[in-house]
Amino acid sequence: MYILNIETSTKNCSVSIAFEGKVLSTREIADTGYSHAEKLHVFIEELITQEGLQFKDLHAVAVSKGPGSYTGLRIGVSAAKGICYALQIPLLAVDTMRVLAQQINVESGYIVPMLDARRMEVYDAVFSAEFEQIQAVSAKVLHETSYAEFKDKPVYFLGDALEKAQTILKQENFVFCEMNRYPSSKQMAQISYQMFQKSDFVDVAYFEPFYLKEFYFGK
Repeated sequence: MYILNIETSTKNCSVSIAFEGKVLSTREIADTGYSHAEKLHVFIEELITQEGLQFKDLHAVAVSKGPGSYTGLRIGVSAAKGICYALQIPLLAVDTMRVLAQQINVESGYIVPMLDARRMEVYDAVFSAEFEQIQAVSAKVLHETSYAEFKDKPVYFLGDALEKAQTILKQENFVFCEMNRYPSSKQMAQISYQMFQKSDFVDVAYFEPFYLKEFYFGK
């Protein structure tokens, strides 16, 4: 069973094809210019060709649902919907924070995926080392006592808001995983496969990304 995974919630435009939860191939680029509109469909077509497949061989499309970049999410969801609608296959909406959290494996402690929002605000969630969700996704203004309740074990932060976080969060058990900045479609493969097995689909016509906050146009 082939699933196309699309992750465009940050600067990373990432696409993978997976077979029964195992990644076959990936295309991704983290571009400061947000070139998702230019790259996404090219990446998808390249992967389909590389794997010797046709679009009709896909069983589902999974898309990272957010939160994250408004524009990035719109591009990813629009592409996923278009493919699903044309092929009459299911759409899977995967939690962006869970995708990011699964970039690291730790023996114990807490994992905090964190994406940049405006000013001193971030999008975050808290997971256990076993990837059980402890705190729901939220928009949070960082301050010196943020995450102070997690004192008993190491707290691992990852995402593109780390530079902002490190200037404020000074607790001794805090660990900043600077190599893990962006969610990737590679970590979507197992999640989307498990969701497919449970028929955890969303409505292709009515699904909207999880923006978490209203979108504001800058002047």
